[in-house]
Amino acid sequence: MYYIVTGACGFIGSNLVRALNDRGITEIIAVDNLTQADKFSNLTDCDIADYLDQQEFIDMITHGQFDGSIAAMLHQGACSDTMETDGRYMMANNYRYSVSLLNHCHDQEVPFLYASSASVYGGGKVFSEQRSHEAPLNVYGYSKFLFDQVVRRRLASTAVTSESQITGFRYFNVYGPREQHKGRMASVAFHHFNQYRSQGKVKLFEGYEGFANGEQRRDFVYVADVVNVNMAFLENGVSGIYNLGTGRAQSFNDLAVATVNSCRMLDGLAPLPLSELVAQGIVEYVAFPEALKGKYQSFTQADLTQLRNAGYSDEFATVEEGVADYISWLAQQQA
Repeated sequence: MYYIVTGACGFIGSNLVRALNDRGITEIIAVDNLTQADKFSNLTDCDIADYLDQQEFIDMITHGQFDGSIAAMLHQGACSDTMETDGRYMMANNYRYSVSLLNHCHDQEVPFLYASSASVYGGGKVFSEQRSHEAPLNVYGYSKFLFDQVVRRRLASTAVTSESQITGFRYFNVYGPREQHKGRMASVAFHHFNQYRSQGKVKLFEGYEGFANGEQRRDFVYVADVVNVNMAFLENGVSGIYNLGTGRAQSFNDLAVATVNSCRMLDGLAPLPLSELVAQGIVEYVAFPEALKGKYQSFTQADLTQLRNAGYSDEFATVEEGVADYISWLAQQQA
């Protein structure tokens, strides 16, 4: 029996493959699209049974070649570029592809765990898993939102067991190892590390929508915590749609300070407070981009009530804890 991980060469997908390996599971089919070939490096320390191109995998699923041979599917494959303007591509890749895999897993009674996104909440101020709070601002968010509606209808109309589990996770701002291929869509922590190493400073947006410089706030969640939640639900078989963040909103200033000071400590330098980092020009504020106005979430904070009610009780890393671990990993990779 195989574990299928789609988007396996990507950020969260490759971390899930590594986590399955750590649990002794190597019968893994890694599915991805390696048009961007350098993503392969995310799997070089992982053991898998086979790799399939996304289209090849779709054809095999359609023709029944995996019938009765899948233990579980962890569906992470998606276009995650929130600035993508090709709506046909986004809907085909994120929505229709997901529906076809859901239908297969449902018919075969295969546990189906998938990546949703906090982008479904758009510019709202309430981040709980209810239809009334969902209003995506871009086609990426809409593709995730629409698939969540399919799942909701399926869960409402079907008796779901652990064997036919359907579980979606609305990822908030995930950061951590194995995201280097994402380019401009990589986390702010990743970009700050590289900015500081190359320029000796990091850049943040000036104030916007009533927030002071760098004080826009997000729920930044470390990828190790994202993996732990996925593994816990894979084991407990609980279905539903759940927020996956920390439940804390921290500012981009907090993230910048954590990143710079983690780098400084690796260089044998003392940490500095934000005021001193700004005074020395190490933290610099730049004009808010016109292209993001009206399409930007200035505040996110996951409501974890449903996740906790489903039995997940572990604590989540703070920005300071997660970034310190991540910067150590990045420095090792750079070395």
